[in-house]
Amino acid sequence: MGKEYLDADVLEASEERIRILFESFDNVLVAFSGGKDSTVCLNLCYEAAKKTGNLAKMAMYHLDYEAQYQATTDFVSETFSGFPGIRKYWICLPIAAQCCVNMDGGTWIPWRKQDKKIWVREMPESPYVISEANSPFPIKEGESDYEFQDRFNLWFASQFGTTAVVIGIRAQESLDRWRAICSDSKVNSWRGAPWATLQSPSVAKAYPIYDWTAEDDFTAFARLGWPYNRLYDLYYEAGLTPPQMRVASPFNDCAAATLGLYRTIDPDTWGRMVSRVNGANFAAIYGSNKAMGWKAISLPKGHTWESYCDFLLSTLPDKAAAHYRQKLATSIAFWRDKGGALEETTIKQILSPHDVGPKNNYSEKATVRFPSYPDDNPEVDDFASVPSYKRMCVCILKNDWYCKYMGFAQTKDELVRRKAALEKYKNL
Repeated sequence: MGKEYLDADVLEASEERIRILFESFDNVLVAFSGGKDSTVCLNLCYEAAKKTGNLAKMAMYHLDYEAQYQATTDFVSETFSGFPGIRKYWICLPIAAQCCVNMDGGTWIPWRKQDKKIWVREMPESPYVISEANSPFPIKEGESDYEFQDRFNLWFASQFGTTAVVIGIRAQESLDRWRAICSDSKVNSWRGAPWATLQSPSVAKAYPIYDWTAEDDFTAFARLGWPYNRLYDLYYEAGLTPPQMRVASPFNDCAAATLGLYRTIDPDTWGRMVSRVNGANFAAIYGSNKAMGWKAISLPKGHTWESYCDFLLSTLPDKAAAHYRQKLATSIAFWRDKGGALEETTIKQILSPHDVGPKNNYSEKATVRFPSYPDDNPEVDDFASVPSYKRMCVCILKNDWYCKYMGFAQTKDELVRRKAALEKYKNL
């Protein structure tokens, strides 16, 4: 789907979408992160609720990841003290958050009771806080944050009726988000709207500002006088552009490149974060340069990429080393025995010995096999599509636990283990 311009500006369009949500659902629940997009959504919904006398229909929740800038904590506290007349949930539970710096896993778990002595900060003192001590719904320790939010949506709807969950996602942020919202092949859209999808018969996820830009957010704060997270002012002073200014869990892959800013902007919080999650300091030092393993990483003298890969594996804990070796063995076997589909221009650039088979029936690309796993193919423009020991080094240096950079998704065994863990703890 290409861009289709409306006879309205983005503010008017989003206000109309939110009006429809209040008319169509028993509840409008805003997912509030403390960032610019969710703050815009919260204010738009609150203004609509006041205007139409629907404050009793409105609610908000904040999923707290424990480790965050003090400015964000202050803004969240300020926000929960305002917006009278709506239901509020400040969630501090042991939910698995994505982590690209941890050396022995792909997640970390904030707010776990046994880790209390090393929490980055104390549990917030607010009447709206939901913790292990007072949770009105079952807790599943280690459940992913996305799974939890889906489960929270269903629980909320079961208590209060049909619910539109308003989420501050903008298509401008990434191609994946644009495709997720605007795809012509979407089968679960709500009433055919590109900006809302059905999670269940009682829950819809709505993205009323999907067509906004980051500049639109800041324009709204300036013109409408809405309070905003002052962290953005600090980001501006640090030289970040509006699209780079993100408020997110600090250890996820979107935040790793700017993790080092914590040391300057909020050194007290940073000192506790280093002790909280292993690998945080390394990512802060090297997260924005070639040491974190992009295409430009250089090979140490006296090494091939294969020998350098072996060296990196030897420096890891046994569990992590075995995990990465298994991923590498799977990749070697796949490209040797089955092969992968590559573009014709990419195939012409490959210098390593390889065999080219017939075109794939689905993609019209030829299948390429490598009898000997490549060390590197520096002439290939599409570096991430061709296997090599260098790509494995990239994964290790980036702490890419699931080896997404090698083209892997979670395996069936990994999904089974996660499901088993959830089943084990679901009644606790």
